[in-house]
Amino acid sequence: MHSVKQLRLLLVMVAAAVMVACANMGRPEGGPRDELPPVYVRSNPAMGQLNFNGNKITVDFDENIQLDDAMNKIVVSPAQRNTPAISSNGRRVTIELRDTIIPNTTYTIDFADAVKDLNEGNVLDGFAMDFATGDTIDTLRISGMVFEARTLEPAQGMLVGVYSNTSDTAISTLPFERITKTNQLGQFTLRNLKAGSYRVYALNDINRDYHWDRSEDVAFYDVTISPTSEPTVVTDTLTRSTGERDSLVTRNATRFLPDDLLLTWFNEGYTSQYLKDYKRPERNKITFQFGAKSDTLPILRLLNTHRAGDEISTWSTLDASPTLDTLTYWISDTSLVSLDSITIEATYLRTDTLDNLTWGTDTLKFNMRPEKKKKEKKKKNDEEEDSIPPVPHMELRISSGNSQDLHKGLTLTAGTPIQRFDTTAVKLEIQVDTLWYNIVPPSFSRPEPLHPMVFTAPYKWEEGSKYRLTIDSAAVVDIYGLDNVQLVHEFTTKKSDDYSAISFNVSGLDGRKGIVEVLSSSDKPVAAAPVNGSLATIQYLSPGTYYARLFIDANDDGEWTTGSIADSIQPEEVYYYPKKINLKKNWTIEQSWNINELPVDQQKPQEIKKNKPKRKKGDPDERPTDEEEEDEFFDDPFMNSATRNGNLINGNSYDDNYRYRNY
Repeated sequence: MHSVKQLRLLLVMVAAAVMVACANMGRPEGGPRDELPPVYVRSNPAMGQLNFNGNKITVDFDENIQLDDAMNKIVVSPAQRNTPAISSNGRRVTIELRDTIIPNTTYTIDFADAVKDLNEGNVLDGFAMDFATGDTIDTLRISGMVFEARTLEPAQGMLVGVYSNTSDTAISTLPFERITKTNQLGQFTLRNLKAGSYRVYALNDINRDYHWDRSEDVAFYDVTISPTSEPTVVTDTLTRSTGERDSLVTRNATRFLPDDLLLTWFNEGYTSQYLKDYKRPERNKITFQFGAKSDTLPILRLLNTHRAGDEISTWSTLDASPTLDTLTYWISDTSLVSLDSITIEATYLRTDTLDNLTWGTDTLKFNMRPEKKKKEKKKKNDEEEDSIPPVPHMELRISSGNSQDLHKGLTLTAGTPIQRFDTTAVKLEIQVDTLWYNIVPPSFSRPEPLHPMVFTAPYKWEEGSKYRLTIDSAAVVDIYGLDNVQLVHEFTTKKSDDYSAISFNVSGLDGRKGIVEVLSSSDKPVAAAPVNGSLATIQYLSPGTYYARLFIDANDDGEWTTGSIADSIQPEEVYYYPKKINLKKNWTIEQSWNINELPVDQQKPQEIKKNKPKRKKGDPDERPTDEEEEDEFFDDPFMNSATRNGNLINGNSYDDNYRYRNY
């Protein structure tokens, strides 16, 4: 019996050992995580091969790969009118050219960051191969960076190309001769150039025709360039398999010049002029929306009813945007308001097939569904029969709240166009202790002649005081004869110590006029001031975190101005203050700002950059702490020392123009 128990115990122990062994087999210990990108092994044609006459290119790597957005990231140069077919299978990428092969030409296939390994997604960045269809291969290169001119955002995935034809019209009529695209940092390298002179452009090629159309974003380098090369010595860092640095080695290399081209893209703001939309959202108004800004109003005539032939100004009131691309006509003739259908002859400027503005005429119908008759409710008693319906009034409101900024006036907004405003019916009182005293009221006026629903009034307020604004009933009358009910608005002004102020002592302008803009954390301007002498002061800022930029006001119009391809005018240059600005209540601070202290690619603070490169696996977080940021400039890596000259070659954007002011 004892031996049986021993045998059972032995069997249990054996079974447990087997289970443990099985469990260990199911949990193999892995090695270190693969953080290396795929490695190029071979290709057909081979790197630098001459006299290639096929149209199918294959590239093999050392592990299974995948392609990320290959159609946009992989660029074949010369530019291909017919998009190449690009695919991957296992370790191989296949590219099939659909254009006829050009003889005696060097071809470049730039993979950018499209290739990554299948399992871990490690990216092979900056890989390119070349071959030639003749007995020589071109080897020269140029490189640089592309930014958006207005915001200095790195231009990611923007097309960069060159012309040996240096005519100013080449960019709008001919495809690029050699092309590449910018990477996530806005950097580009244009490979396999012949010796000669070139014009350099960057382009957001929306329609993929490899030349500029007037509506597309574009950048250009001011002068022609001639690529060259020179011998140099570079230093490489050897690392161990663990990632630790081992040693430094030097090797001979070739430096290709120029390698410091800075281009800033802009948009001329051109759009075709056309009637984008028209409608009758309510019975008493009709709207027109045009595709582009204008300085000319359309000619509109009524075609139906007893007023046929009358121009629209005789039976409506216009409320227009400053750029005249959005027009709202308030119908003042009540007989027309009641109509279910209105027909209008519209004559307006529009862009023809030759890209010229010409007058055209359309017949437009504005329909409304017939109004349903309201069912009369049964009256319950004699008192209801004798009740009087409420008298309608126009809508009138003051835009400010209970707290009023010291440097801002008042804005009065109506719900319908104002026909008459009796400003003598405006009263302003100030409270002293518990008593109200009449003082000189604000003077309201219409700031925009084509915006009849808004009146503004500047005023010099006393800080920390309580005011009461009263607009008597019937002081304001709209185009329908409706008047306002009495408006009473009480508010308290802020104190001067509720605000902060900042002054910039600017250097590096070299006699040029500059305007400083204070920016929010979303990179939008909240206030601006010109540089007088070397000082720009912005007051009445609420406590908070801000940023700043400066533009060169070359044409002295108080606005940032975009560029022009036709006139070879660069957009006005832009510089960023490279640190954030923390303002506390009742602070006045002064900052020295040398606009050339840092190169352009390092000026814009990381917090407000929108086009940030995707973080690679294993990359450390290089963002400085708040304490570091207060004392140090940001240092974005663009490892080309030739760009460290602090000179912005070009500078711009196109939809953010305004005069310097406090917002």
